[in-house]
Amino acid sequence: MPDVNVTSESRMLIDGKLVDGEAGTFINVNPANEEVLGEVADASRADMQRAIDAARRAFDETDWSTNGELRKRCLLQLHEAIEGELAELREELILEAGAPRAVTYGPQLDAPLEDGLKYPARLIDEFTWETDLGDKVVSVTGVNTRRKVWHEPVGVVGAIVPWNFPFEVTVNKLGPALAAGNTVVLKPAPNTPFNATRLGRLIAEKTDFPAGVVNVVTASDHFVGEELTISPKVDMISFTGSTVVGKRIMEKGAATMKRLFLELGGKSATIVLEDADFNTACLIGIGPLMHAGQGCAAPTRMLLPRSRYDEGVALLKALYENMRAADPQDPGTICGPVISGRQQARILGYIQRGVDEGATLLVGSTEAPKEFDKGFWVSPTLFTDVDNSMTIAQEEIFGPVLVVIPYEDEEDAIRIANDSVYGLAGNVMSSSLDRSLAVARRLRAGFIGLNGTAGYGADTPFGGYKDSGVGRQNGIVGFSQYTEVKSVAYPADERLREEQ
Repeated sequence: MPDVNVTSESRMLIDGKLVDGEAGTFINVNPANEEVLGEVADASRADMQRAIDAARRAFDETDWSTNGELRKRCLLQLHEAIEGELAELREELILEAGAPRAVTYGPQLDAPLEDGLKYPARLIDEFTWETDLGDKVVSVTGVNTRRKVWHEPVGVVGAIVPWNFPFEVTVNKLGPALAAGNTVVLKPAPNTPFNATRLGRLIAEKTDFPAGVVNVVTASDHFVGEELTISPKVDMISFTGSTVVGKRIMEKGAATMKRLFLELGGKSATIVLEDADFNTACLIGIGPLMHAGQGCAAPTRMLLPRSRYDEGVALLKALYENMRAADPQDPGTICGPVISGRQQARILGYIQRGVDEGATLLVGSTEAPKEFDKGFWVSPTLFTDVDNSMTIAQEEIFGPVLVVIPYEDEEDAIRIANDSVYGLAGNVMSSSLDRSLAVARRLRAGFIGLNGTAGYGADTPFGGYKDSGVGRQNGIVGFSQYTEVKSVAYPADERLREEQ
């Protein structure tokens, strides 16, 4: 571990002030060794309601929603402030999320920081806030009418963040929501609160954000976060997490017609076509080991042609036998601990279920690895002889588990890949780009990589079909979902006065 002094922030940010929680504090635990990292403010429902009220006032009573220059300045100030504490934030994520150090140099920290705030800040100037539809004689009135379409901010956004990639998700919610002119109440996961409270402190101390524009509320009780879903003062919920919770948010938010962005679960398939370079293609198989498989887009199903199935399995077996769950502080680690004892038990339960249903446990174990006295660990696990109807092929395990499924031909591979309630991501491996693109067109998923590539970035929409969610994170599509659309019409002969 580098010689970096990590001082975590225990207080929440409500209405521009760093405050304690009415419910006291709760502890934050390092999943690698179960050591207590510190305490953080535990919010009550009343605390959450105060944060909602503050966000409502900031939207309704300040010029935040209309002052693009202020919004841009604040976002860039926050980016600069984060970069000023980048070393501390990196260590904090390794400690509280169990994130492997190597992964923090990619999707856990450096990749989202690169443009997660700067890209939305640019969109303040570049987004098409107003579209002129021109003049038309409207048959209902017979009046020659000038018509325009305006994009305006939604209002108060409740941003609910998971524990697996907490900074990445947070920055990709805050960036577009704030740039679009909304105010935000951020609710981090109780397993990983410190990265969020750090942002709250930086906002309070290093930026010109008006009080109430951003609020950070930490709580051990998940029902405190549900106040966001049921409050009539909150206009939109932006949630990343499990499909089960996403459906509950849809149900609870219906009473107040909440606008929703839901980025939910996945069971992504990698189709390796028979013409692929198997030595390269099978490297995708270690994807579920990154951050111990705790990623919604992890490629957890690998589909191999029956004609080359044994060849592919042999390559995967050699890969998995040389992989270990290891200390996330080690720069060579990609598979660290899972987040909690509860999650560990859940994953091991799925592994046992796979054995019980007849899959071959080629590498791995139904028990936690013996080399760790403390912490929450699961060995890299490889299942073969899997039928797509098995539980381990259908349900999201959220652990370091790959299932390998044989297929007969291309049509069969596409059928199997689409035979899932999820549709978040997928991969296609082939020596022919045209063939890969043709297969990608037929996959019912929102994020497809060909031959090991991934289109991740603040300008790239990310999200899923079916039970994988509603809406998209990032890109123009993701930005526009934080806006409402208003059509405006007036007599065309008023145009000259308007233009003068």
